[in-house]
Amino acid sequence: MVWQSSDIEFMQFFVLFLPSVVNAVIPAAIMSLFIEKSYPDAVNDKVEVKRGVFRILALFLITISLAVLSHSVLHMPPVLGMMTGLGLLQFFGYFLRKTLPNSLAKKLAVAEEKNDSSRLEHLGCIVPFDLFNRVAKAEWGTLLFFYGVVLCVGGLGFIGYLGLVSELMYTQWDITYANIIVGVLSAIVDNIPVMFAVLSMNPDMSIGQWLLVSLTARVGGSLLSIGSAAGVAIMGQARGIYTFGAHLKWTPVIALGYIASILVHLWLNAALFT
Repeated sequence: MVWQSSDIEFMQFFVLFLPSVVNAVIPAAIMSLFIEKSYPDAVNDKVEVKRGVFRILALFLITISLAVLSHSVLHMPPVLGMMTGLGLLQFFGYFLRKTLPNSLAKKLAVAEEKNDSSRLEHLGCIVPFDLFNRVAKAEWGTLLFFYGVVLCVGGLGFIGYLGLVSELMYTQWDITYANIIVGVLSAIVDNIPVMFAVLSMNPDMSIGQWLLVSLTARVGGSLLSIGSAAGVAIMGQARGIYTFGAHLKWTPVIALGYIASILVHLWLNAALFT
């Protein structure tokens, strides 16, 4: 979001790599000491790579490249590159559906020749690739959650409360402390609308500070399960297993990684704060 707002160039974000690694490694190392050292049962099922999988992986990389290039080279919204990639995937899905009968006929002939009953049974269960069917199975509850939060942030901005917060945080407080607090707020509200709110405030900051708020809003959202898209999505999928309380007991450990990543960024990238 900061990149799309043109406050930071694409390559400048790579200076956050080491702080991000520190943020991940410290909690992971501590958690590994308390997690039971056991292994899940091995899965002996035969897994077959589906037709077109490598071409779809290539389309994924092309889509990411289109999003970056459309903004950096053509100075157009990155969403146009993403939607172009989605269109290419839909075209490829149409190709897979149209050529499926011929592909199945060839594979059935080979399976019958080898008298492979398991292979024949598997081929009988293959269904055409349908992109829209995959999209329709998305977690709509999660999507509506983010829609509601962004709508509320937009309303707060419209009636003037974001302006008051911006005046308090970015004129009366030290900017570094304000950006660190943004990370804590992102754990409560969610990092996407919090960053949207910061961009709506549009404070006058150095590159180092914009990178700092990008770091804190992202990794700070992991302090609570509701602070990131991943946490909300997993709570929807793993009901009763991954809960708000189950995540909360690890919050102190995650906070250590959060603090360490900020200190590493302030140390390594001090020149960007001038």
